[in-house]
Amino acid sequence: MRVIIFTWEFPPRIVGELSRYVNRLAVELVRRKIDTHVVTYHDSWTGYHKGIDGVKAYRVSNPITAQLNIITWDLTLNKEIERTAASIYYKTKRKVDLIDAHDWHFIPAAVNLKKAFDIPFIFSVDSLENQRSHGSSAPINLSIKSIEWLGAHEAERIVVKSERMRQEVNRIYKVRDKKISVVSPYASGWIDEILESYRKALKGASKSLA
Repeated sequence: MRVIIFTWEFPPRIVGELSRYVNRLAVELVRRKIDTHVVTYHDSWTGYHKGIDGVKAYRVSNPITAQLNIITWDLTLNKEIERTAASIYYKTKRKVDLIDAHDWHFIPAAVNLKKAFDIPFIFSVDSLENQRSHGSSAPINLSIKSIEWLGAHEAERIVVKSERMRQEVNRIYKVRDKKISVVSPYASGWIDEILESYRKALKGASKSLA
């Protein structure tokens, strides 16, 4: 299996717990013989780097330095994320099985790649805008929520880290329960559950194409 992970933070860029979690995930996937590529953001350290752990990381920056807000920053950066993932796709002779997109930031790129190349994707939810900006109806918050909605409905599966988060995704974005996998990163067999979610996503995508 070949997987591309999208994440807006990855070591050495650490904003919160997501960076450490995705790094741990990528390392465990490599140990399970999964060809793992991480596409992420960094404002100065860019390009390809393969770590001693076997994780292949591709760091891109935003070519447009002056931005109006986080939405314009995100959408322009998505083009670079999408371009990098497309390069991986062609370099591997069009053999990318799955994209695992963490949080909302690179959902537009994941959706475009799904439509262009028939690559299914998983939406791995660390947090939701409704929790980060509770009750806000500002245009930026509503825009982020619309991207989350797109991810929730275009993804083959959704992975959350707790039962409470499953309930929130279901309540806010009206996603059917069987589409959501609850995988606690603190459980002993969490990586096996992640791989099972990947297999279900691939199986679901195969049925959709049939």
